[in-house]
Amino acid sequence: MITATNSPRFLIIQTAFIGDVILATALLEQLRAARPDAVLDVLVRKGNESLLAGHPFLNEVLIWEKKTPGDAFVKYRDLWRILTLIRARQYDVILNLQRFGATGLLTTLSKAKLTIGFTKNPFSQFFTHHVDHRYEPGIHEIDRNAGLLRPLGIYGARTRPRLYPSADDYAIARSYQGKPYVCIAPTTVWFTKQYPPKRWAELIQALPDDLMVYLLGAPTDMSVCETIRELSGREKGVVNLAGRMNLMRSAALHEGAVMNYVNDSAALHLCSATNAPTTAVFCSTVPEFGFGPLADGSRVVQTPEPLDCKPCGVHGRVRCPLGHFRCAWGIQVGDLKL
Repeated sequence: MITATNSPRFLIIQTAFIGDVILATALLEQLRAARPDAVLDVLVRKGNESLLAGHPFLNEVLIWEKKTPGDAFVKYRDLWRILTLIRARQYDVILNLQRFGATGLLTTLSKAKLTIGFTKNPFSQFFTHHVDHRYEPGIHEIDRNAGLLRPLGIYGARTRPRLYPSADDYAIARSYQGKPYVCIAPTTVWFTKQYPPKRWAELIQALPDDLMVYLLGAPTDMSVCETIRELSGREKGVVNLAGRMNLMRSAALHEGAVMNYVNDSAALHLCSATNAPTTAVFCSTVPEFGFGPLADGSRVVQTPEPLDCKPCGVHGRVRCPLGHFRCAWGIQVGDLKL
């Protein structure tokens, strides 16, 4: 347990993807409540730092460049730079949310007074404390992460992740909020976690005509969103914003929506972090893995058909292993309507 009178310095390591970083912000809320005097730093992969820009509880965001086109070794060279920085900071506590070797080595060599991580990390035997990480019904990823605080004597009620869009982010979002609207984030990295574009178009057709519909996504999602817009047949009231809103502006827009329709994806966690109304569509995965919605007004929609093949994995796949994709096509648009 941390009992020092001087402000303890913490580093939270989460160098995975967007959704993982969003969920890690719940730890910032918990640490702030338990130790308001603590100095909090976070290590993320390059590209995810914008999620934490202007975060009121953070002292510093360290950035690890894990991938550069044409440079296969940048990840390891930059790891040495990060290790040098971390050792110079002389952290009291490192909380490693990652379960992979590189961050385990970083934690082990950090010279921090206390190191805490998951037993699945191959270097966990060298940590001061290691905690089980299990996929169990009723246990959300934020609960698993919160388990890393127990060796510090920090317990408490479940705390939602939270993001802090800037005044500029909210101002941009307000420019689209002239009338009631819904947001649809129709894509994911993994094909089998994505509700089919044809069905998203059918949902738009079924929504009231007086609702604006905003399609959200990354620049790489522009063509899919445009296909959905065209398939919907609605000449007005459907706007393709893919590539035009960064993550924090998207979060601000989600917050003011009548409803947000998302897959099991980063957009789901954006909604959780802004307590925005959420309809989460789970195709090949299941919320029991611990990545379901956390907003007060949220619901999960899945196919009612019992499928022996569902779930086919924790993270989804590039194609349906059996070729039928019934976990997605079995979800009826009527189940998604307002």
